Amino acid sequence: MNKLFPSAAAALKDVVKDHQLLAVGGFGLCGIPEALIDALRDSGVKHLTVISNNAGVDDFGLGKLLATRQIKKMISSYVGENKEFERQYLAGELELDFTPQGTLAEKLRAGGAGIPAFFTKTGVGTMVAEGKELREFEGETYVMERALVPDVSLVKAHTADKAGNLQFRLTARNFNPAAAMAGKLCIVEVEHVVEVGELQPDSIHLPGIYVHRIVHNPHPEKRIEKRTITEKAGV
Repeated sequence: MNKLFPSAAAALKDVVKDHQLLAVGGFGLCGIPEALIDALRDSGVKHLTVISNNAGVDDFGLGKLLATRQIKKMISSYVGENKEFERQYLAGELELDFTPQGTLAEKLRAGGAGIPAFFTKTGVGTMVAEGKELREFEGETYVMERALVPDVSLVKAHTADKAGNLQFRLTARNFNPAAAMAGKLCIVEVEHVVEVGELQPDSIHLPGIYVHRIVHNPHPEKRIEKRTITEKAGV
């Protein structure tokens, strides 16, 4: 089965809608689905709740959707690189479910594994646990966290075959596999597309059963959040 679509816009056309819960892979700007984010912005859908480790920067990644006011709520673990995010949140214009990073990863993994909830010690005794069930196991208090099952997941991989079997590259792997597995429908953006059978079975990081649509973006920008240069005397 060929899951390849001609463009990001075509892959999203009959899928994304107002008020949906979306998961977007990436960590900072590493491993984000750039073309899919642009197509999501251009689709005009709004009132979105977006699960992502962070929200990009002001003019790149999910920051583009904040600029157009298409996101009503973020479920995130780090938001420190986006001034517009800060402005909207402090002004009461953006809802935020601030989630410890490991808990966020596990909420997605649990969603993909069909586990509705789990208990963790992370957040006990803090505002993270407010309004949530607490339970004791072997004398320790744990807080119950619900799994996340997004309507649509947008992820980035390095290579896919036409059946959707994926390879990720280095740290760009990050949240992408968990986001892909959790989504009811998963759209993946890749730099390379190969024929079925070209990927060695042992080199496949995520099987194609989790992937519904593929978008080829051979030349992503791959911007970095902060570029630090060490100045040396005489250079």
